[in-house]
Amino acid sequence: MNRFRPALRLPRSLRPPRARRRALGLCLAGVLAGTLAQAPAAQARSAPPEPAPCPAGLADNATCYTGTDANGAHYAIAVPKRWNGSLVVHAHGGPDLGDASDPARSVEDLERWQVVVDQGYAWAGSSYRRGGYGTRMAAADTESVRRLFVEEFGRPLRTYVHGQSWGGDVAAKVVETYAGPHGPYDGALLTNGVLAGGSRGYDYRVDLRVVYQYYCANLPRPEEPRYPLWQGLRRDSTLTTAGLRARLQECTGLASPPGERTALQQRNLDDILNVTGIPERTLESHLRFSVFTFRDIVHGRLGGRNPFSNRSVRYSGSHDDKALNAGVERFTADPAAVRDLSYDSDLTGRVAIPVLTLHAKDDPTAFVEHEAAYRDTLRGAHRDRYLVQTFTDEHEHSGLSTSEYAGSLAALDRWVRTGQRPTPRSVAASCAAFDRAYATGCFYDVGYRPASYASRVRPRPGGTTWPAMTAAREKAWSRVPGVGIAP
Repeated sequence: MNRFRPALRLPRSLRPPRARRRALGLCLAGVLAGTLAQAPAAQARSAPPEPAPCPAGLADNATCYTGTDANGAHYAIAVPKRWNGSLVVHAHGGPDLGDASDPARSVEDLERWQVVVDQGYAWAGSSYRRGGYGTRMAAADTESVRRLFVEEFGRPLRTYVHGQSWGGDVAAKVVETYAGPHGPYDGALLTNGVLAGGSRGYDYRVDLRVVYQYYCANLPRPEEPRYPLWQGLRRDSTLTTAGLRARLQECTGLASPPGERTALQQRNLDDILNVTGIPERTLESHLRFSVFTFRDIVHGRLGGRNPFSNRSVRYSGSHDDKALNAGVERFTADPAAVRDLSYDSDLTGRVAIPVLTLHAKDDPTAFVEHEAAYRDTLRGAHRDRYLVQTFTDEHEHSGLSTSEYAGSLAALDRWVRTGQRPTPRSVAASCAAFDRAYATGCFYDVGYRPASYASRVRPRPGGTTWPAMTAAREKAWSRVPGVGIAP
């Protein structure tokens, strides 16, 4: 696709009246025609970005803007004073829960990812139109902020999409939905991404939900109204995260030093961790997801239908596996609910631009085996030539080395510009130059290859949980009214 390096344009609020810009508008319309044809359908007039204070680390190096798009999604934009002409569109993780878009979220994301602006790229990120689950919704809002950027500042020389955590799934969906061979995106960077899709990517949290209740019997308590555990939590429950934490502590003593736990608490904790494979340090966050986010998925997005199954799962690793398997709650997914969740968040592998991933081997939240699932998806679609995966000896989910982020972005840009596909070794070697500036370390393991997703997350033999979709199935579903998760 032909590209040109734009001059930095003033936002609409600072430009001359529309009549004096008519000639420029006619010229720009021709340039944008191909891009707008692939944009989300429901785009009414959005409020133009307004100048806003930059995060402290960018105050001297960039000009920042905030605004709200036509769907009510708040967004933030930063343009470096020494702009290289290219744009990174960010898809944040979560999902956050709540009924409305959080105006602070995109500004916080800009502060967190200011390394992108440090490297000379413009940055744009959406808070999404609401909290809660909805991968296609978040992908559409991500595309919306890209369109807004183009309208205000001109078409970038190159455009990349970056997704972190659940945002990795969102960004991968952006690639499949909007980034065809002649689309507006040139490459994607996915970091610690949740890439197995919603129909199977949360099975380990399904297992946690039922195993926790088997041992703890306090969510719900015997005297509280009952509900099937696949709901996460009953719709009208007033349980808070603090209340959940108190129940987890009551059962396992998680927050107490080991010497202060009762024998029963320690055994409960050991059994839960050993059976589910979830690290102790992220047990609470995984349990919160299996309670509050599952409630959002089931009640808020799927009309009370069940997309999860554990009917045929055999649990092991406890002090009494026979009793566990006899007593744990079992259920079978509603095929229509699986279909809708799969259409919303599973990936087809329909990729036509370079995709570079970066993942910590000891990521305690989005297990590194998500990368194996994504690799298999692209291989099944015969698109794995577009994928390069890199791995590091790090132990966090939310933040890796700044030097690695900068190096990964540079490696992706070089791949797009030259057409020469990098290797994990070449990406690792290039990190050292960025580490001289950031001094946060380069921790690549260039020979690492994750085991299969099924090696970490118990598969559902005989169940209805579907693997990643084929492109043909996705196309067929897209023509059926009511399929998917409504925005």
